[in-house]
Amino acid sequence: MNEIIIAAVLTIITAATPLLYAALGEMITEKSGILNLGVEGMILLGAVCGFATVHFTGSGTLAVFAGLLAGMALSSVFAVLTLWFQASQVASGLALTIFGIGLSALLGKDLVGIAYEGLPKLFILGITDIPLIGPLLFSHDILVYGSFVLPLAVAWFLKYSRAGLILRAVGDSHDAAHAIGFSVLRIRLMAILFGGAMSGLAGAYLSLAYSPLWIENMSAGRGWIALALVVFATWRPGRVFLGAYLFGGITILQLHAQALGIGVPSQVMSMLPYLATIAVLVLISRDRNKIKLNAPACIGKPFHPTS
Repeated sequence: MNEIIIAAVLTIITAATPLLYAALGEMITEKSGILNLGVEGMILLGAVCGFATVHFTGSGTLAVFAGLLAGMALSSVFAVLTLWFQASQVASGLALTIFGIGLSALLGKDLVGIAYEGLPKLFILGITDIPLIGPLLFSHDILVYGSFVLPLAVAWFLKYSRAGLILRAVGDSHDAAHAIGFSVLRIRLMAILFGGAMSGLAGAYLSLAYSPLWIENMSAGRGWIALALVVFATWRPGRVFLGAYLFGGITILQLHAQALGIGVPSQVMSMLPYLATIAVLVLISRDRNKIKLNAPACIGKPFHPTS
């Protein structure tokens, strides 16, 4: 029985980890007043660049950084289009996703079918072998432990750091922030790059740890779920953490249900995470006042500096 519980919890953790990285990165981006719908494309580019790096160099560390930098590089394209050329954030984000899907498929066409052993797991002699607790807490890779720390770091940053307060001020009123001397474009650029880096890390985790290989479109809609998670969590890091594990649990639930041979078509079971996403968004949208109260006031609005 313990083995079943451990296996279920471990799979939920692995399913939630890429959602956490992508959603927290997007949350920081949106806190600055920018809506980037290109998360899916950045995840895929991070995945293929991470896997290509580990395949040609054998270094998992370099691969993780390659995924991070790939997501950041793609997000910089979005930043240039929306911050300096004042392009539509929605259209640019969608174009970024389409571009990321196509570019990742092109870069990874010779990597399909190649396997990787996966990122090394933490092993502490005498502790990892402790029944139940050991496998649950001390048998993960570095990116999983990073996903535990990141929500706490983001929450502290937004609530207690000066830079976090400035970021929130820019997202709530970019004109007022500009009037008192803050560089709105620079702050938003940093937020966009951070969001891209986290999406790239999410992609690197997918191809280096979750399913250590490269497959076209292996993100399977996780970028869109991450976008929904930000709204579901009302732009709060703690709720993003809980939401990621909720959606991760739903993903794993449908896999276990298929394994048990429940008499429901596999296609319907595979739809569960996305049906849950739609249901959550519908329920949240019913309370528009709550969304307006928590959402950055300037989200999606272009900034036109007057001087």
